[in-house]
This record gives sequence, structure tokens and C-alpha cells, in this order.
Amino acid sequence: MNMDMKIGFLTACFANINLEDTIKWAAQNGFKALELAVWPLQVKLDEKDTLIDAAQFNQDKALQVKTVLAAHGMEISALAYYENNIHPDLNIRAGIHQHLKKVVDMAALLDVNLVGTFVGARPDKTPKENIMEIGRVFRELVSYARDRGVKLMIENCPMENWLAFGFPGNFAYSPGLWNALFNEVSDDHFGLNLDPSHLVWLGIDYLQAVCDFHDKILHTHAKDTEFLSQGRNRYGLYGRQIDPEPWKSGWWRYRIPGLGEINWQKYIDALQANGYDSFLSIEHEDPIWSGSELKVKDGLLLGYKHLSNWII
Repeated sequence: MNMDMKIGFLTACFANINLEDTIKWAAQNGFKALELAVWPLQVKLDEKDTLIDAAQFNQDKALQVKTVLAAHGMEISALAYYENNIHPDLNIRAGIHQHLKKVVDMAALLDVNLVGTFVGARPDKTPKENIMEIGRVFRELVSYARDRGVKLMIENCPMENWLAFGFPGNFAYSPGLWNALFNEVSDDHFGLNLDPSHLVWLGIDYLQAVCDFHDKILHTHAKDTEFLSQGRNRYGLYGRQIDPEPWKSGWWRYRIPGLGEINWQKYIDALQANGYDSFLSIEHEDPIWSGSELKVKDGLLLGYKHLSNWII
């Protein structure tokens, strides 16, 4: 039983986040941390200013957030803004970088030292050219974060079909690519937000990945993957081709921890054996436990219950 790790969740599963209510609900149900989703706001803040707006964040708002967290014994494990940081449209890319830097500034104000994002991809470039461009872009972004005491971490979702059909939207989905990325950006303020669910359907040993990249794991998601045998027989490894939808292959789907293929006891043991004793953040993308706030919360509680078998 691991007494050092803390179970949290990524708040992106809630629509129209009311931060204080989210903190209160999470604390009442045993969670110890939140990984705050901090995308640009598409709607104006309400009078109570309960939403997180990185563009308008300041020291006074940071103090308010810290006060609520402290009152409920909660922490922020990381801030999350997952976008294509090498977008081929340079104007769009500039906007993405501007917001990412605001998220880094916000993390510094909150005394949070981790910000998660994607490296992204360019469909108009070769894989080798993608890696070289990621290196150029992230050396500057990581330097910006390091100057503020913040580390940038990359989530390893392939984001397949995100930008173009049949093309990975995030060139950070495999150990081979991680080696290339960390050779391009050799900095202890650049690492992984490891999500084992993606490795499972890609056929990559997630326990070996923990052993091989333990010194680069800054944070980890808790999400499971379920195989659908009928879909595999119908579509094969390349997934649905007629009327494809991003991230819906037809032969696998994301699930709450405990409802898929991952052995969470072994995963947690491997993390601990390799020196990781930090946050385990549930990323709720389970289609069965989605569709309403109640179902989303019930799904989170199922994940918490399962993970709590090995974490107290």
C-alpha cells in the first residue's frame, strides 16, 4: 500500500467549472489534488469569478485559490493546456504559445511547478522535420518555464486523426519519440505526464516504459483502455476507415481505471520502485460514465475506489 502518492483528477471532465465547488466535492470524496484544465475561456466570467482565466490571473486571485484549497486540504498537482505547439499556421501557433506562457505564469503564482501540454505535429512536414521543429520551439518554451520555476511536461497521447486522417497529432507517443525529444531538449525542466492508456492500445509495455523513462516522469495520468474484440475483427489495427472520428477506432476505448487492461497494482508498484511518489491524476474520458455531471462524478468515484486499493 502506497502512502505517498495522492489521487486526483483532471478537471477537463467537468463543463463550466466552478472551482470552489469542484474543490469541495473532490475533498469530500477523498481526492487530494486537482489537475486544473486551463484552456482559454470562450465565455465571459460570471460575477463570482469562479472560473480559472489564465489571461486575467493575478496575485490576488492566486491567494483566493490557495485559501480555498487550504480550507479543504487540497493541492493542485499541475495545470493543463493541451494544444498543438507547432501548429503550421504561425498566427495560430503564436496565440497558443501566448496562452501557454500565461498558464506558466499562473502556475508560478499558485506555487505549482508543473504545466502539461502537447508538443503537437505538422502534417506538412516529415517526422524528422517535426522533431527538429519541436526542438526549436520547446527549447524556448522550456527556458521561459524554467525562469519561473516551472517544468513543462508532455502527455503521450498520439492524437490520431486530430490534424489529418491517418496522421499522429502529437509526436510524443512512443519511447522512440521520447528519446528523440529529450535529445533535442535536454533539460530537467522538460519531461513526461505519462498516460499508460495510450501505450496499451499501441502495443507498448507500459511497465517497461516506467523503468526506462523514470527520470523523466514528472506526473502521471490514470486512465484505462478496454479492447473491443468485435471491433478488432471488423476494423483491424488501423481502426474504422469509413466515416472515421478522431479517437474512436472501433476496436478500443478509454475507460475508468479498473475497467480495462491495465494492472494498476503493478503500474503503481513500478512507479514507486523507480522513485515516483507523487500524484496519480484520473483523466476521465470513459464514454460509459459520461453524458451528465452525475455520471461523470460516479465514474471518478469508481476510479478512486479502484486506485485506493493500492494508495491510501
